[in-house]
Amino acid sequence: MNKEQMIKLAVSQLFEDGKLDVVEKVFAMNYVAHAGAREYKGHVFIKTFFKQLRSAFSDIKVVKIEFLNESSNTITWQRTLSGKNCKNIKRIPASGKKIKWTEMIVSHFENEKISEEWIVSELMGELLLKAPTKK
Repeated sequence: MNKEQMIKLAVSQLFEDGKLDVVEKVFAMNYVAHAGAREYKGHVFIKTFFKQLRSAFSDIKVVKIEFLNESSNTITWQRTLSGKNCKNIKRIPASGKKIKWTEMIVSHFENEKISEEWIVSELMGELLLKAPTKK
């Protein structure tokens, strides 16, 4: 399986199917995700994150995956996702509305697994735009 196929497998199984067993197949044990100034590490983080995301979005779907650049150990790509926001996420009240957002990811591979990623996401901004307002 090549790197693009591995990413597509992980995205479809984690986002749409909720199959967490793919984590061990695709991500290195010492996985690190960089999101802004924060770092998140390991398989436990990945599984917890996807459980929370799938809980907050009842019908999350992958709208599009686009691979932008590839070198021997790194792929730059973006994904567009959508889903109905049915539960609070990160203290932002559920809107009950369909949310669509894009994420830019740089995935670095070591020993044929994703070992490190840099992620920029529009999710929080889109959630805030759709959040219910107090009257």
